[in-house]
Amino acid sequence: MTAMPASPDDTNLGPADAGTPETPHRAARLWRRELDHYPVTSHRMAYLAIVVLTTVVLYYALYVQYAVATSIITHFHMTYGYFVWVSVIGNGVGAFASLVAGLADRWGRANMVVYGLLMAALISLLGLPNAPDKGTYLVLFAALSFIEGIVLVATPALIRDFSPQLGRATAMGYWTMGPVIGSLVVTVVTSSTLSFAGWQDELRYSGWAGLAVFALALLGLRELSPRLRDQIMVSLRDRALVEARAKGAGPATAAGSHWRQMLRLDIVGSATAISLFLLLYFGAVGNFVVYFAATFGYSEQRTNGLANWYWAANAVALVAAGLLSDRLRVRKPFMIVGAVGSLAATTLFALRATEPGTGYYTFAALFVAIGVLTGVTYAPWMASFTETVEKRNPAATATGLAVWGWIIRAVVAVSTAFVPVVVTSATPLVEHGAEVKAASVRAAPALAVIDAHPRLFAKLGAYPPNAVPPALAAQAAREVGEKDLATVRKAQPQLALLRRYGSQVKSAADQGPGQWRTWWLICAAGQLIFLPFIFVMAGRWSPRRAREEAVEHQRAVDRELAVLAEQGG
Repeated sequence: MTAMPASPDDTNLGPADAGTPETPHRAARLWRRELDHYPVTSHRMAYLAIVVLTTVVLYYALYVQYAVATSIITHFHMTYGYFVWVSVIGNGVGAFASLVAGLADRWGRANMVVYGLLMAALISLLGLPNAPDKGTYLVLFAALSFIEGIVLVATPALIRDFSPQLGRATAMGYWTMGPVIGSLVVTVVTSSTLSFAGWQDELRYSGWAGLAVFALALLGLRELSPRLRDQIMVSLRDRALVEARAKGAGPATAAGSHWRQMLRLDIVGSATAISLFLLLYFGAVGNFVVYFAATFGYSEQRTNGLANWYWAANAVALVAAGLLSDRLRVRKPFMIVGAVGSLAATTLFALRATEPGTGYYTFAALFVAIGVLTGVTYAPWMASFTETVEKRNPAATATGLAVWGWIIRAVVAVSTAFVPVVVTSATPLVEHGAEVKAASVRAAPALAVIDAHPRLFAKLGAYPPNAVPPALAAQAAREVGEKDLATVRKAQPQLALLRRYGSQVKSAADQGPGQWRTWWLICAAGQLIFLPFIFVMAGRWSPRRAREEAVEHQRAVDRELAVLAEQGG
């Protein structure tokens, strides 16, 4: 993994740059993780890789429940509305956890990530699969979401610390692959194992993966000291100046002033805009299984296989867009192209959502297009957002990311709560669709008999089975025959279920595609709202002007280093 190519002066760094703080005891390394010198390239890449792996397994653990949503609903006898509120409450808790993670500017980032991952792994391995009831499941998922909210802030803060601006989009592209590859891992594992594994096994798989990466992070993850990370590093050539400044850095600013500095239009507005842009992404994570099961009759396994196209395309595009953005040294053109293209593809997907004849590979092609264009937008956006925060105050990076984390989790919670309001058909289809379908199959012979004698069975239906008048019973025996009457009597449980829910499910099935189209168009509207907020963020539009600024910056660095050298002499 590379955040940017190594500069000429990044290869001979000397013993002071070994990248490991001096500690009196080995055990202290498990808590004291600060680096007093900017790490060499190999160590820096290792830290970035650990952060990305941590993000992957955490989102794997968080998202796997949505891939087996129908199984969880059935196991705990949840209503669909209850399952939705499990997600709403989880995201609400995660939003406020993101605010707590803003303290990472003062407390540090690495320990939040390492020990948060341990707790998440244990919840996935031991807690959720063994939950005795739906209330316990809700509480445990809220705890998992709390951890996710903290790590959502701490991990991109670490990525920012270890990636200069001229390699930031690539590094953020890798970080953004965390949720995406986490989703891809979910769909690959579930589509490969659900034929023999239960939903509890799927959650346990994520827990074991979390423990494995925790062991790696426990031993290997480090972070920059506040005096190093609280500065802007444009390129690796700034390293000597950053370390020289760190030696003479004054006391840190108060955390309270960080919040005031971050509550500005360029930060709050752009964070809100990207959250709305990602409404379709949130829908893919939380609702694709429900949508394709209700509208097209796909199984969990088939839907997760289809989603693989989206996640794989998105993962590749995130890294490719990040590399190209760093090479050209601009962010905004990528955001514009990606957002406009994604808006067009999402609108086309929404219109196809009402067509029952839309094939599997048509959806796959649309998902590839949306995944690529979302990646082209998001990796450069993450780089631009951290640079916008740095423009306000580089020492408040975690605080700025906490504002973003709170907003994005709040948008997820609100949007999740509104899905059943817009798509009212989802509730009856999820809760009763499968059993109505099964009952229809089992009761088919009895329904054929009833359809052949509608008036007679209408009269019979007016009486309890043991209170049918003798004359009417005799008439039924003559006209229908004892064998067919026995068939109808045997199917009474299924017929009762069809009478209770059949018309409700049929009506929902008829209304569902149009309602889902409305929701997907709302997601497209979120992408439209995103566009104007690109203009308030930091960064250049012109690659030529960006190159000129980089040259000017390097001259300024050289001049300041020369002054420091004279003062040192």
